[in-house]
Amino acid sequence: MSEENKNQNPVTQEPKYGKVVSAIDGLSLGLSMVLAVLIGVGIGIGLKKLTGWGWILWLGVFWGVCAACYNVYLAYKKQQKAMDELQKDPKYREYEKSDS
Repeated sequence: MSEENKNQNPVTQEPKYGKVVSAIDGLSLGLSMVLAVLIGVGIGIGLKKLTGWGWILWLGVFWGVCAACYNVYLAYKKQQKAMDELQKDPKYREYEKSDS
């Protein structure tokens, strides 16, 4: 162990792969947003070729953007749930806001 890790409190010490997991989580959100828009555009192009209506491409783009926004909402709710669980953890009771 390095000298820096020996001096840290186990509660405040960051997990070994904490930054990697955090980066992968952020990357997966970005990829899901891009894929949602691309799938929406693909559906729009397919419907445009099928029907011949040019405006339906924009409907597919709209669906893709809505799906990307929904992915962000789901990630937010997941993060909020994790923070609520962390708030209930006995290790972090001392950091609770005081009512005064």
